[in-house]
Amino acid sequence: MIRALTTRLLGWIWWPHGGFQPHEGGPHQATATNLLLAWDWRPEIILPLVFLGVCYSLGWWRLRRQGRRRLATSRRLASYLGGLAILAVALLSAVDSLQSVLFSVHMVQHELLMMVTPPLLLLANPLPFLLWGLPAGPRQAVGSLLSRRAAFRRVVRHLTRPWVAWALYVGALWLWHVPVAYDAALRYDLIHDLEHLSFFGTAMLFWWHVTGAAPRIHGSLGYGLRMAYVLAALVQNEILGVSIAFADQPIYLHYTTVPRLWGLSVLEDQMLGGAIMWIPGGMMYVAAVVLLLFALLAREEKETDRARAVDLHLPEPVAQ
Repeated sequence: MIRALTTRLLGWIWWPHGGFQPHEGGPHQATATNLLLAWDWRPEIILPLVFLGVCYSLGWWRLRRQGRRRLATSRRLASYLGGLAILAVALLSAVDSLQSVLFSVHMVQHELLMMVTPPLLLLANPLPFLLWGLPAGPRQAVGSLLSRRAAFRRVVRHLTRPWVAWALYVGALWLWHVPVAYDAALRYDLIHDLEHLSFFGTAMLFWWHVTGAAPRIHGSLGYGLRMAYVLAALVQNEILGVSIAFADQPIYLHYTTVPRLWGLSVLEDQMLGGAIMWIPGGMMYVAAVVLLLFALLAREEKETDRARAVDLHLPEPVAQ
């Protein structure tokens, strides 16, 4: 059933822009122009994304010129720019256009905002690169706010403790899936933007503790604690996803008032959306745990090798 629904959903990439009508006749293959027109060129989103991309790239280039190649790696640059690109797709492409008529596409958008973009951005360890992308004056001003004795740093440290970040992340997810809040976000653009900001902002806080990106104002969580942190988030994600997928009636009434696409009924679309949160969304958490486990094992192997190397260089005991 889910496989069939997924196959139907994939048809949206061939659907011409401007058609929120039920499918009639044979499939229409979209032209490049159709796909281009499906993008919503919002300057309040585009300009910050361009600024962050340019600032990060400039900082990366400056650090490379200083010989900091172990810090300024090509992998980090690709991760950051890739994260910004996916964020643009989530907020500006046909994904954002279709989310108002298909719950499943709306769920894809939320997964991109919470599960894909934040880890990519944070794996790039963006703070040092963004700082070095700024002119000297602003760079020093921002750096002073994060110095060890700065009051701002202390406040941020208390407000972003791991358990606080986890609670905010989970709370935002559940709050916005309350039917009244969800339908209001679809009805009013301002509330919808607030929903996206809260999803993305709390996800950045959550994944910050998982990735260990700078600034490390809380110290570094041990790998075991990070895995527990992620697994706890996995459990609540699966509960919500399964609850939506197996609901026997429409949860979000907005989708009962819009035209249906590609033969997907409201319940089929809702089931597919819940399955997207449940299975691909859950796999993202599992992947994070696996990567953390590999990192833990690699660290323990290095420590074992180091201990063996020390043992090999110990002087032999003097005979009494």
